[in-house]
Amino acid sequence: MTPEHMQIGEVATRTELSLRTIRHYEEAGLVVPSARSQGGFRLYTEADVARLMVIRRMKPLGFTLDQMRDLLEATALLDSGEPIEAGEREKLLERVRVYERAAADRVADLRVQLSRAEDFAAALRGRLQAAGEPSPAP
Repeated sequence: MTPEHMQIGEVATRTELSLRTIRHYEEAGLVVPSARSQGGFRLYTEADVARLMVIRRMKPLGFTLDQMRDLLEATALLDSGEPIEAGEREKLLERVRVYERAAADRVADLRVQLSRAEDFAAALRGRLQAAGEPSPAP
């Protein structure tokens, strides 16, 4: 194992994903270990960790595996350093823009849900206080 490679346990710790989840994303073709050790252990690089972090951020926003794959493909092509025709580059950038807009919309929806949940919790606290319950310690 080289210093730039990490085993799956370290990757799991760094990404806060379970080993099972990382293996699932590998089976789905979203992230593939960059190498294998002589003993057959999966070895990952910083680029692999970055891909997993994209996936981890997309998952709670409700993006599908296919959408994750599509975004990862587009960003990999943009980041490859390979020459890309202007028209193709613009198509890739538009794909990324679509995901950025979708993420922003989902964040806005989550803020509304959070606000409603906070209002609900406050209403319940008010009911308990009105019934003589002591306020919980902060």
